[in-house]
Amino acid sequence: MRKTDDIIDSLVGDLKPVPRHALARRFVIGVLPALAVSLVLMLAILGLRIDMAEALMLPVFWIKSAYNALLAIAAFLAAYHLARPGGSRGRFFQTAAAIVAIMAVVAVIQLVMSPAANYSKMIIGSSALHCPLLIFLFALPVFAGNVWVLRHGAPTDLRLTGFIAGIAAGAAGAWVYSWFCTENGMPFVLIWYSLGILLTGIAGSLLGPRLLRW
Repeated sequence: MRKTDDIIDSLVGDLKPVPRHALARRFVIGVLPALAVSLVLMLAILGLRIDMAEALMLPVFWIKSAYNALLAIAAFLAAYHLARPGGSRGRFFQTAAAIVAIMAVVAVIQLVMSPAANYSKMIIGSSALHCPLLIFLFALPVFAGNVWVLRHGAPTDLRLTGFIAGIAAGAAGAWVYSWFCTENGMPFVLIWYSLGILLTGIAGSLLGPRLLRW
């Protein structure tokens, strides 16, 4: 029995308590620089939208920005909790569904208040084909930062954690992309921005079991 106690003591003798809020600090260290990389990447490849001064005065610009930011915050909070053993996603899916539903209502209101001749521009715009792909591109640095953080945690549901980490990165990438995108149709944002975010989430769910294993 004494030998067993000695083995246990040798295994835990050098363990030190984890500092309080260590995981939160790691998220800040891992995610904020990655978001800055995404912003620099966007500025280098695309630049700010050409009518930025006018866009800042438009409510639709800030609605688009808020949609992406709120989805990102909800997903980052869920990823933070999932980084712990047995961590729960909480009410992430309900919160995300509510954000999307509110955006859908805004999109429908904008359509109803617009002439039918503008529907195609508001839904398809001029960048529907490459919008989701660019969002995915600008999400990659943030997703890499998420993976770095989560590998220092202890998530147990790797597929779900990867999916939500991907959603967080996708929404952050969409927020970055919105500073270039000149589309002002809320139906466009609801469909094509959400598709780019979802693509990143799916990629995260596929890669999670491999990248987040500990």
